[in-house]
Amino acid sequence: MAEGNRSSPYLTAAGLVVLIAAAAGFFAWSYTYAFANPGPQEVPVAVVGWEGTQHRAFVAGMDHALNGALVPHSFATTAWAQYAIEEQTVFAIFDLRQERRVTVEVSSASGASVAQLLEQAAPAVGRAVGVEVVVRDLNPTQQGDPRGLVIFYVTLAAVVVGFVGATQLWMHASDLGPGVRIAFTAAYSLLGAFAIVAVVDWLLGALHLPFVPVWLTLALAMYVAGALFLMFLVLIGPWAIIPTWAIIVLLGNPASGGVVSWPLLPLFLRVIGPWLPSGAAIAAIHTEVYFPGHLHVLPFLVLGGWAALSTLVFWLVRRRQGWVDRTSTADPPPRRG
Repeated sequence: MAEGNRSSPYLTAAGLVVLIAAAAGFFAWSYTYAFANPGPQEVPVAVVGWEGTQHRAFVAGMDHALNGALVPHSFATTAWAQYAIEEQTVFAIFDLRQERRVTVEVSSASGASVAQLLEQAAPAVGRAVGVEVVVRDLNPTQQGDPRGLVIFYVTLAAVVVGFVGATQLWMHASDLGPGVRIAFTAAYSLLGAFAIVAVVDWLLGALHLPFVPVWLTLALAMYVAGALFLMFLVLIGPWAIIPTWAIIVLLGNPASGGVVSWPLLPLFLRVIGPWLPSGAAIAAIHTEVYFPGHLHVLPFLVLGGWAALSTLVFWLVRRRQGWVDRTSTADPPPRRG
């Protein structure tokens, strides 16, 4: 028995070596798969006016340039097309009402990578079909964030620190009861999100933010990351780091649409992205910053759902177990009266 106990750390270490190697490969795959060479998969655009053969040829040419990914939606007026932009259901407007001229109105705030793709393709297609093409940006990104990446960075900071914060509380404050642990997780989430927003907006001036909405959304995202770890901790013990890391970092960040807009992501990532904490947080903050009058409820429901589920599971299982967190492989202490 003693010899078996002495060998167990080596078996555990060997298992960790395999898991870490697999995680490294999966990490490289997920980020390369999403970011290395993004291509258009489904790009919805608004089209106003379909008169003239050349105009139809332009739309067909753009579809060919985007490898068949263009999804045109016809609108009677530019006002309705602009409303669709604000609602983030389309990424650009093709105004075809003028003879031998096409106006392409992109929206970098909707997705900088999609806007760049359309800006590059439209002039070449116009020359090929014999129409003049005018490109302008209806909703540019802010001056301090030309590539539209700051929202991704602040969300990344929130979810990673939220996850790491929960692990540190577990390691260094293992005797906290479930209610107190939840309270401390919420506390560092609120304070940490405040620090992130203050640094990005007040200190660096990289992005001017509606402070309170973005602060609270980031705090919720940070709390979700911490609560996920707590949920898996009571379900599978110290191995909780694996599913939490997978949901938050390995899948959540590549699928979030923060670096590469969702029309350019592979189908699998486009499907799961909105339902993961990072994707929901980025969608919510993006709308709060650039389209505040057109908030969508789904991202907030997703974040709230993750928070409620994780907290409830942690609370119920932790109370049923009735013993403190374990920071070693020792047996749990007896139940308290």
